[in-house]
Amino acid sequence: MVQIPDFSDVIEAAYRIESCVHHTPLFSSTTLDRMVGAEIYFKPENLQKTGSFKARGACNAVLSLTEAEANCGVATHSSGNHAQAIAYAAQLRGVQATIVMPEDAPSVKVAAVKEYGATIVWAGPHPLERERQLELVVGETGATFVHPSNDLQVIAGQGTAALELLEDIVLVSTRPPDIILVPVGGGGLLSGTALAVAGRDRGTRTIGVEPEMVDDAARSFRDGRIYPPTGAVTVADGLRTFLGDVNFPLIRRHVSDILTVTEQGIIVAMRLIWERLKLVVEPSSAVPVAALFEHPEVFKGQRVGIVLSGGNVDLTDLTWW
Repeated sequence: MVQIPDFSDVIEAAYRIESCVHHTPLFSSTTLDRMVGAEIYFKPENLQKTGSFKARGACNAVLSLTEAEANCGVATHSSGNHAQAIAYAAQLRGVQATIVMPEDAPSVKVAAVKEYGATIVWAGPHPLERERQLELVVGETGATFVHPSNDLQVIAGQGTAALELLEDIVLVSTRPPDIILVPVGGGGLLSGTALAVAGRDRGTRTIGVEPEMVDDAARSFRDGRIYPPTGAVTVADGLRTFLGDVNFPLIRRHVSDILTVTEQGIIVAMRLIWERLKLVVEPSSAVPVAALFEHPEVFKGQRVGIVLSGGNVDLTDLTWW
């Protein structure tokens, strides 16, 4: 049977990883509030260890391993942020990490994985190609596979970002947000966020956002079945993955909606964040911000919390150049 995490797993994760990750701050912008007609709060996980929220789930998963499992090391597949996070978590615990990465992974993310001491095994750009290569690695090494988004401990760890966001918004504005907005690719952040929100404040809605070029999550949510990845190219390269059997039930149960946004909208939103918030974020982080402008009827007059998922950007290849 597939084991589905619950709210208690998120609380346990928060205690387990407290010393390994940052409690990232809360950002706001009166200019963006005025532009959207809403009250917006940003949680900049681009300032997190390894440059993204992925450090939360990776640390929770690696620190949860038994000694026997840890001795065989860990392995995963990732286009970058989860790869860096697993390499970081493995280094903290002193275990070997092997990462299957696509050949077109951003160079800045590849360099970071190497700096944390992990071994890289290359695969083709399609997610299914990475999974096939990973099976070979696990078969040869006996390493524990830590899935980027469809793992109980990873999902629980990702949910800790929403716990902090909810607490911090209440501290500055006396009441919880109406909506928590996050990007969705593989569904780890969205399911963990939805789980945390449902457990902490049932009056807050969780909404996911993904590029319309890779809209498998939105279609899966709509139709009640998991669709495979489209294989299309998007500027938000970190969202080209697909949902799994652990996180999908949580998304169906606790998420209010999944919206899609255009490529141009993502680029405009990314530049807006850089210019107005002075935060270096990657395109995947800008996806939920793009939704504010492409779906204004959803957010007008609302109090909205947004997780800016990461900031590992190749500065030699900025999307608006």
